[in-house]
Amino acid sequence: MYFDAIAKIVAERTGCDVADIKPESKFSELGIDSLDTVELLMSLEDEIGIEIELDRKVETIDDLDKFIQSKQENAND
Repeated sequence: MYFDAIAKIVAERTGCDVADIKPESKFSELGIDSLDTVELLMSLEDEIGIEIELDRKVETIDDLDKFIQSKQENAND
């Protein structure tokens, strides 16, 4: 659901082609460390217009996508 927005921001931060970013891509393999993750989340919040408070470890693009979706579902309950 948020994959395209995440992939776009990751591509901008890393300089890799957005087409090379897959749901199973690991942040570490893309050259994104913990500091980059914080900055990525701030950019993502601006992009999709929701606040993201990461309270667990996410390793892949899909992990982050599912995490955001679960937070949105809980917020709507």
